[in-house]
Amino acid sequence: MAYNSIILRLELNHRLVSFGDVASAVSKAGGDITSIDVIRPGPDISVRDITIHVVDHEETHVVDCLKRMDGITVVNVSDRTFLAHLGGKISVQPNMPVRNRDDLSRVYTPGVARVSMAIHESVDKAYSLTIKRNTVAVVTDGTAVLGLGDIGPYAAAPVMEGKAMLFKQLAGVDAFPVCLDTKDTEEIIRTIKAISPIFGGINLEDISSPRCFEIESRLVEELDIPVFHDDQHGTAIVVIAGLLNALKVTGKKVGDVRVVVNGIGAAGVSICKMLLAAGVRRLVPVDREGAIVRGGGYPYPMWRWLAEQPQVEDAPGALRDVIAGADVFIGVSRGGVLSAEDVRRMAPERIVFAMANPQPEIAPEEALPLVRVLATGRSDYPNQINNVLVFPGLFRGTLDCRARAINEPMKLAAARAIASVVSASELNEQYIIPSIFNEHVVAKVRHAVIEAAILTGVARRTPPEFR
Repeated sequence: MAYNSIILRLELNHRLVSFGDVASAVSKAGGDITSIDVIRPGPDISVRDITIHVVDHEETHVVDCLKRMDGITVVNVSDRTFLAHLGGKISVQPNMPVRNRDDLSRVYTPGVARVSMAIHESVDKAYSLTIKRNTVAVVTDGTAVLGLGDIGPYAAAPVMEGKAMLFKQLAGVDAFPVCLDTKDTEEIIRTIKAISPIFGGINLEDISSPRCFEIESRLVEELDIPVFHDDQHGTAIVVIAGLLNALKVTGKKVGDVRVVVNGIGAAGVSICKMLLAAGVRRLVPVDREGAIVRGGGYPYPMWRWLAEQPQVEDAPGALRDVIAGADVFIGVSRGGVLSAEDVRRMAPERIVFAMANPQPEIAPEEALPLVRVLATGRSDYPNQINNVLVFPGLFRGTLDCRARAINEPMKLAAARAIASVVSASELNEQYIIPSIFNEHVVAKVRHAVIEAAILTGVARRTPPEFR
């Protein structure tokens, strides 16, 4: 459930209404007054700003209730979320001031020509002499924005700006939103390749399936900088991190558990790949048509790849059929597809990751009494699976070692690093994954990613601490 704060400027006629009446009306309408500021006092008429904490869909109801009351004039309504977005949330700032002609001649013409020619003679110098060394493009076409769907590139921009803010605040990475007004796969690939010289990495975001698979795979092949589709791999990395710790809580081993993954789209396929890389030997991928079985024929290349894996089971059936005896359920599908009866038929010490947003595959209140460990994609329950745990540290690491790509060992290393942030003394059913604000996450993920990049030969630079 999403919450918001609004600020209402009210003019009160005290002959008709008291502030107690206002507070009572706000409470009955579903709001909670968190602060009051008197703008203009007076015995008969006063003006006050009141800040109200309210569920998003109740905001209009609160305002309408106050407008209907005698003696109250609603002068203004300010939404603090909208105010935070006014003019955009990021900006470009120079690293040095230009105060005189000498400064100008060094940063621009004529002095800049020497630097340009140095890069022309050795392209690798772009990493040391331009912003390429610390810049990531956050690229979307706005076709699969979380919880909103196909809303287009203009409406997706605030989401991409927010991600750029997190890159900078958490890892010091300069990220810039690139919102493309096209859904054509070839045009997207061509555009990203054309703008790539200035960026040290490409973060693909909110691009619908199955196009996202081809876009990413082609760019990985055709570019020499890291390309990472966060909706796929970011989710998978945090899922594996959470699962490694959940298995410690239950005392089970990754090679022994039977795992059902429901929803074999972009995130689901990547989760399945990482589960196999982590050592899972009994995997049941399930989509709307039922279980994807070993040896089956399927229309999508990623489904065909799964059907070729020996760890994938060969028994067909719907989710309610294959869930019996499962140790782990991982859902990246839609709300309400898992029932309490389904959960009861799982193996003892059940682990359920119900990550559909905003409504999980099973209501947390319904699942909690039946499982040992529960995780969701929501912030109002423990164990939130959140991609913010991954991408800042991952790209910090790839930029620092100038990696050519992000491979499976690097992703698995990132997952293990996130899991390691939760110490043995802290680990319990309600705490299998660290907070996104835990100061150790970015540093540990960065270190693990660089180490894996060096070991797998994709690093072009060895940072001093690894020499």
